[in-house]
Amino acid sequence: MAQIQKDDITFTITDELQAKYPELIELIIATESMDNDERQYWFDIMPSMTDTQIDRLYDILETERKKLSELEVKYQKEIKTLNEKHLIEWQEMQVKEGKKKVAAAKQEEGKQEDPDEILSMLNDI
Repeated sequence: MAQIQKDDITFTITDELQAKYPELIELIIATESMDNDERQYWFDIMPSMTDTQIDRLYDILETERKKLSELEVKYQKEIKTLNEKHLIEWQEMQVKEGKKKVAAAKQEEGKQEDPDEILSMLNDI
């Protein structure tokens, strides 16, 4: 009997199954659609399954793995696109805020009296 470790769980598999179906065993261990009890159940009944049933189980798990991989790629692209969009929006907002600050500073400068005008007023006194 072989022992296969996944996280903190140990699965018991016959040496014959491990030698004959290593890819299927990896798919069973990696699938997110089974809990650990279900995984062990499949390992336990595999010796009594027909080749057709084993092929079907393999096809189901392989299709699941491919579909999940495709979804992961798709959503990673969408997340990247959203991040880029929000970065552009953030930069535009920062530019607008900067322009407001510059305009406010210029307006404040305009309120201060011109030094030449102050000297002119002093000369008139």
